[in-house]
Amino acid sequence: MSSLASKKCVPCEGGVPSLKGEQLKRYQAQLEEEAPGWELFETRQLRKTYRFDDFQSALDLVNQIGQLAEQEGHHPNISFGWGFVTVTIWTHAIDGLSESDFVLAAKIEQLTKSRA
Repeated sequence: MSSLASKKCVPCEGGVPSLKGEQLKRYQAQLEEEAPGWELFETRQLRKTYRFDDFQSALDLVNQIGQLAEQEGHHPNISFGWGFVTVTIWTHAIDGLSESDFVLAAKIEQLTKSRA
């Protein structure tokens, strides 16, 4: 199985089912291996909070995630404030998770590791 972060996000316009059951578990396990700490929320969203010692570092990460999201054509929900960034990912068109959600999470994790 190839690395999630090495894949490209694929646009989804609906009409396909969201990941469920064993398929969802496989992607979740692979993400946990490559990018620990992402939690599965209500089996239809991925979520992770990053912590910082200041506001500027959080803002910098938000901007980097924004650039990555534009490159990938896949846009997470991001909330942030002094010392934190929370990223929530799902495929809106299917109101659930697709492979691209796991790919984006892995790419975001790579981005955060390169900042360290």
